[in-house]
Amino acid sequence: MIKGLVITPPVLGRISIGKVVEKNGKRLPEKDDQFTITSQIHSKEGWVKHPLDEQLRAKAPNQKLRSIPVRMLFDDPDLNLRAEYTLFDRQTGRPVCIGDGESCQRRTGNGVEQHPCPSPDLCPLAQGGQCKPYARLYVNLDEQDELGSFVLRTTSFNSIRTLIARLRYYHAAVNGLLSCLPLQLTLRGKSTSQSYGTPIYYVDLTLREGISLQQAIVEAKQLQQEAQACGFQQESLDQVARQGYANAVFDRDEGGDGMDVVEEFYPEASTETSSADLNQNISGLQQIQQGLQHSVRVVN
Repeated sequence: MIKGLVITPPVLGRISIGKVVEKNGKRLPEKDDQFTITSQIHSKEGWVKHPLDEQLRAKAPNQKLRSIPVRMLFDDPDLNLRAEYTLFDRQTGRPVCIGDGESCQRRTGNGVEQHPCPSPDLCPLAQGGQCKPYARLYVNLDEQDELGSFVLRTTSFNSIRTLIARLRYYHAAVNGLLSCLPLQLTLRGKSTSQSYGTPIYYVDLTLREGISLQQAIVEAKQLQQEAQACGFQQESLDQVARQGYANAVFDRDEGGDGMDVVEEFYPEASTETSSADLNQNISGLQQIQQGLQHSVRVVN
C-alpha cells in the first residue's frame, strides 16, 4: 500500500443541500431546502445529477427530496462520519490545519507538525472564520454496490452534532449492529435568533418511515445472521477501513475536490485567508511558542 495516501470508501456520488452559483462574477454557495444527489461528473451547468436522484424524487411529496433511504457501511460510528476542525488554503484548496479541539496537524514550511488545537474561537491561525468543523458522512444508497458510498459534506454545527449523536445512539441501542439498520437521511428546518426567523436546514439520521426501533432491531439481527451465514465479515471490513484512514501522514481525502469544497463551504470573508497570510500567522505562532519555551527555561 502507498504510504501517506488516505484510503476512504469508494465514492459513487455526492449528497448536497444547495449548490454553487455565479453572481456578479463571483462563485457563491446557494442553500436549498432539499437534498440533491449528484454524480462525480461536473459540467458547465454544475454537477450532473445521479440517476438515483430522479428515482427517489419521483416518490417524494411535491418531488421535494427531503429524505433518502440509506445504510451505514460500517458498524463503528467514527468510520461512517469523519469530522474535524479544518482550515483550507483558499488559493490551492489544500487543507493547512486539521484538528479535533485538543491537538492538530498543521502543514508548514518544515513539513507536517503537531500542535495543540484550542478550537477556532481561540486559535490565532483561525481568525477570519476560515477554520470550521468540516464533516464527511459516507452512506450506501445503491444496494447493488454494497461497498460503494455517497458522501455528504457539511460544515453545519447542527448537522454534525445531530449526526454524531444519532450514530452513537443507534450503535448503542442495537449492540453495535449499526450497518444493519434501515436508516434514512432526513432534512429538518429550524429558526434561531441568529437566522432572524428564516429557516435554516440541517441533516438528521432516523429510522425509515413506518419502522419502529423494536422492528429495526429485529431486522438488524436477521440481516447480521444472513450476512454471517454467507461468510460476510463486517468486523474485518471495519478494521480495513480503520487502517485505510490511518494510512495518511496528513489527513486529506478530497480526491482533487479541494477547491470545490472551499467554494461551497468556505466562501470568501471580508478578510481573505491566503497562503501568504497563513505563512505569516504560522510564523507568528512559532515565535510565540519559542517565547513560551524560553520563559519556561528562565523560570526553571
